[in-house]
Amino acid sequence: MPSDTQRTDIPTLVRQLQQGNRAALSRLLTLATAGNQPAALAAALKNLPHGSPPVIALTGSGGVGKSSLLGALATHFAERGERVGVLACDPESPLTGGALLGDRCRIAGGSASERVFIRSLATVSGQQGLAQNIELLLDVMKAFGFDRIFIETVGVGQGDIAVRSVADVVVLVLQPQTGDELQWEKAGILEIADIVVINKSDLTGSEQTVAEVTQQLHATAGPVIPVVKTSVARNEGLEEFCRVLESVSVSPNRFCKNAASRKIVSK
Repeated sequence: MPSDTQRTDIPTLVRQLQQGNRAALSRLLTLATAGNQPAALAAALKNLPHGSPPVIALTGSGGVGKSSLLGALATHFAERGERVGVLACDPESPLTGGALLGDRCRIAGGSASERVFIRSLATVSGQQGLAQNIELLLDVMKAFGFDRIFIETVGVGQGDIAVRSVADVVVLVLQPQTGDELQWEKAGILEIADIVVINKSDLTGSEQTVAEVTQQLHATAGPVIPVVKTSVARNEGLEEFCRVLESVSVSPNRFCKNAASRKIVSK
């Protein structure tokens, strides 16, 4: 069993990380989450050779099905042979201070689960849906050599747009019958999305929701913003969503701050 010194020996852990050691990955994520020796960890990771996997964030209000959708995405790409990393930002438990692990339960599983790594992160309120030290956590994930990294935010509101600064692609997940909540979403977070997904499209009102989103962001010039309908329960629209995600991921950071210059295309 490793000693306490070995558990916090950053150079050793980083060497093990480069060798694909999941235990070292988990330990370094724990150190990054706790804020232990952040400068030393950042310095150890800085000069490591690694690729630039796309970082894809799923965000939206609570209850729209982000975790179920993420589970389908992780399975899809893992079954293609990719190594998929997931940082799931969970609400912080008021009793233990740890993460409530509902997301992990919904995402994990499937024949390719050995190629999926999931870390649940306790996320306090007031962090715009993201765990603390998220950038350092992403650096650790990138150094491990994942082919694709997903972030799932805690349920967020209109002004919670910090995820834009850490993700290459932002997927806003909505659901039908949103009513006044959709109006609330429109004021801010809808404007940072690279893709909008109307999940639970088997529910009544999905076409109306697509029409409302399209009307809200329709413009005559600017990059196309796909609007995709999915239903995890019925396994509908998921292949199309993955194709759209692939097409957007090949040219990340295409976000245009001027929402009025963006086009919407419904799928």
